[in-house]
Amino acid sequence: MADRLVLRITTDGWLVDDIDECADPAKYPCYGVCKDTQGWYGCECPAGYRSHDPRTEPCTQQFALAAQISIGAIGGILVLAFLAFFFVLRKEKQKARDFYRKNGGLTLEKARTIKIYTRDNLKPILKSSNLIGKGGFGEVYKGVVDGATVAVKKPNGRSVLEKEQFPNEVIILSQVSHKNIVRLLGCCLEVDNPMLVYEFISKGSLEDNLYRADNEELLDLDVRLSILEESAQGLAYMHSQIHNKILHGDVKPANILLDENFSPKIADFGISRLLAKGKYHTANVIGDMSYMDPVYLQSGRLTDKSDVYSFGVVILELISRKSATDSENNSLVRSFLECQQKGESMIELFDKEIATTGDLGFLNKLAEIALECLNLDADQRPSMTDVAGRLLTLHRSRNP
Repeated sequence: MADRLVLRITTDGWLVDDIDECADPAKYPCYGVCKDTQGWYGCECPAGYRSHDPRTEPCTQQFALAAQISIGAIGGILVLAFLAFFFVLRKEKQKARDFYRKNGGLTLEKARTIKIYTRDNLKPILKSSNLIGKGGFGEVYKGVVDGATVAVKKPNGRSVLEKEQFPNEVIILSQVSHKNIVRLLGCCLEVDNPMLVYEFISKGSLEDNLYRADNEELLDLDVRLSILEESAQGLAYMHSQIHNKILHGDVKPANILLDENFSPKIADFGISRLLAKGKYHTANVIGDMSYMDPVYLQSGRLTDKSDVYSFGVVILELISRKSATDSENNSLVRSFLECQQKGESMIELFDKEIATTGDLGFLNKLAEIALECLNLDADQRPSMTDVAGRLLTLHRSRNP
């Protein structure tokens, strides 16, 4: 290849020829990138390569072979990790879809009274810092979803829900509307055991308020009577005033929640219907033993009179301010029954904060109602409608 001739004038005025050195690599070697300059040529290694002098020795990669292998291995691991994450995510989404269908999602999505929450909707709520309670059914978390404060009930491993009947039972429960029943807002179906979402009740349980010292002055006799009267109305409504009778199965102060006005709302209604082993008949008896109907305990068959018995224990707790749970061998119930059988005064059993001379007769009438509810012959117990009516009459007689 002929050299490119270029005339240039030197500083001393002579005309000389300038050639393109890059055009003659044999004469002007360059193991990198050759660049012609005026009077000479430049030679540099390309990006990522280096050489002490690319005119005399070849350019080599800046990274050693071991480094290249390491970088390649890391890159391969990252690719594999991404693919694994992708497949796990895809598998989880498929599992969520399967749970959704198995738990009756196709049926529930047609219902207008129930909201279906996704797992992602509730995930921020299901943290230990949001845990507000535990029970036989599972854990309860407080959180905000869609701008509303809710209580999310997450079943534990022992609470096996009846999958076939679950969607129909949830629809029935979501249609319940009563001022003294905690409202079921929705559920999450993308998990093995569906989670239930309820309205959040601000002041916590009757149990907490009854035994907490700083709330003692708020639960005077009138407040306690209002709580009993309205709770009885809620139970009566579920037993006899809706098309599908719904029993509770675990009536106790811990399941009676109080709003900002100390108005009661009964929680966990219908849980017994959602549990497997047959409607209202189970080999695994649910509920707190301290409040449990002995007939139910023996037979495993839950009836409306089972709730009546439990409510009788609640009445005794409110007039005595003694916990049935803390008593040994159900001594709270036994103490009242013994007084009744012996014809003795019950004044020593009443809470001294409310047992004023003028209210003793009133407290005795409440005790009589409670003891009728505790009759071992379930057929001789009053109905919740009857109990609610008698409590209303008592309340009116106290505040005419």
